[in-house]
Amino acid sequence: MKLYDKIGKTYDQTRTADPYILDTLHRLLQMENNRKYLDIACGTGNYTIGLAKKNDNVTIYGVDQSEWMISSAKRKSHLPNLVWMVDDAAHLHFESNFFDGIVCTQAIHHFDNFTSALKEMYRVLKGEGGRFVIFSSTKEQMDHYWLKYYFPKMMEKSIRQMPSSDDIIKSLTEAGFVHIQSLPYSVTEDLEDLFLYSGKTRPEIYLHPEVRAGISSFANLSDSKEIESGLQLLKEHIDSGYVWEVISDFDLSSSDYTFFVAQK
Repeated sequence: MKLYDKIGKTYDQTRTADPYILDTLHRLLQMENNRKYLDIACGTGNYTIGLAKKNDNVTIYGVDQSEWMISSAKRKSHLPNLVWMVDDAAHLHFESNFFDGIVCTQAIHHFDNFTSALKEMYRVLKGEGGRFVIFSSTKEQMDHYWLKYYFPKMMEKSIRQMPSSDDIIKSLTEAGFVHIQSLPYSVTEDLEDLFLYSGKTRPEIYLHPEVRAGISSFANLSDSKEIESGLQLLKEHIDSGYVWEVISDFDLSSSDYTFFVAQK
């Protein structure tokens, strides 16, 4: 079973579209009526649907390589301005200059060839201001996640597969994008999309198996023994209150994720 066929089972319970992130994606895309937009690696389509609901005069294409994810998205929403497709980010079946904007949330580290995928995004994006918006963590941001204390091997693997901010900007530039900007994002206590560092100040959420099941690092990069021992230690520290001493040893003031905005 492919990774995202496996972890997508709990997405609708734990990976709902966060209102602030959704609003920011919508604002950065600068969506206009009668235009076409692509949500690449859309998963079960929570952000795709959210964007489609923000403007029913645009067409949103949700594309993912997982047939299970797309089937789930189709069952969930039949909005007339939504199109669902199974496709590969590095080999899209769209003509050049097809989309007016593209968004990608929490998925770039899963592209087999990051630069090739970005070149494909550039190809299908229209010129004259077409925007590509990425929401992702970076290598340096993940390096200050306190999860390293409880799950060091898992986090080492997670950090290793994640590009740095400089790598992302360099790859975007090599693909042809210009006017690249980065906007930092810090996790808040009311975050609704329970991705990897959503428990920054809510450590107890990692004790819930359904939350971990929707996070690729726990689902795909973890050692069962480490997870078992890490969770036991985390629970003990939460019960005693010592978890806050552990957390305070990590940099909580730095940003945790980044919005990258590039133009063609």
